Amino acid sequence: MYHIRFHGRGGQGMKTAGRVLGTAFFLEGYEVQDAPRYGAERRGAPIFAYVRASTGAIRERGVIGRPDLIVVADETLLQIPAAGVLSGAAEKTAMIICTAERAEVWKGRLNFDGPLVALTAPSEREGRLELRSISSACAGAAARLVGVISKDALMEAVSRELAGLGAAAVDMNRQVALAFYESMAAHEGLVTELDELPPEACRKPHWIDLPFEDARTSAPAIHAAATSHLVKTGLWRTMRPVIDYGHCRGCWWVCSTFCPDGAIAVTDDGYPRVDYDHCKGCMICVTQCTSHAIRAVPEHEAGHVEDQGGVS
Repeated sequence: MYHIRFHGRGGQGMKTAGRVLGTAFFLEGYEVQDAPRYGAERRGAPIFAYVRASTGAIRERGVIGRPDLIVVADETLLQIPAAGVLSGAAEKTAMIICTAERAEVWKGRLNFDGPLVALTAPSEREGRLELRSISSACAGAAARLVGVISKDALMEAVSRELAGLGAAAVDMNRQVALAFYESMAAHEGLVTELDELPPEACRKPHWIDLPFEDARTSAPAIHAAATSHLVKTGLWRTMRPVIDYGHCRGCWWVCSTFCPDGAIAVTDDGYPRVDYDHCKGCMICVTQCTSHAIRAVPEHEAGHVEDQGGVS
């Protein structure tokens, strides 16, 4: 059985990537499970989707704990332990990362023992349209690495899963999926099926026994005040709003009012200041700024911009 996990951020289409790959497996005669895993949060939050494919009956359920292939659509997720990208990775586990770095660089950074393939991903600044089809790129690359999915099955899967988006979108995604499928020719069959674990070898749930206490003592912290600041949702961000104070007119009530997360505060001298620990990078402040003093900067370039000091 093949066990494949797609990791990305909300809005990058990892649910779609799983659907496309699952349908391609199905068209090749496999029994398939594919499902996404995410909560109720917004665009940019770490999410994952998983695919199981087998020539026989699939009796496993739930998330994949021991993947044969891990596909990472956003390399910044590797810096977030909670994203669980490397969870369950074994010596034979293969990995695909959409990145501008070489595969050898990531193998060293992650101390990753298995085979690792780097996909050239478009930059946030120059390839915003291409980012819309990153799901098809990931699905196409994964399909070639497993070595059992034909080009025709992949093309038909893209057409079926994206039919509701219109002919132009389907055609563009078919081209992207095919391009990445062909680019992985040298790695065809790289992904191998890991040995099945017998039921007795599966890990038991980690239960924590809690003593009975008064309800006011053991009440969940979510019912207490001022706890949301402990969740650093700024880790979701791929684009950062940066304020140019040379152009800022101090009309803080505009950007701070429209910020859906209350991540823009006001300094003592009456200027807005972004709380990057909790700014999710929705860029609403950029579109609402009447003086055009806020611009969007790719997160990986933010270190080159003086933090909150203004842009010349």
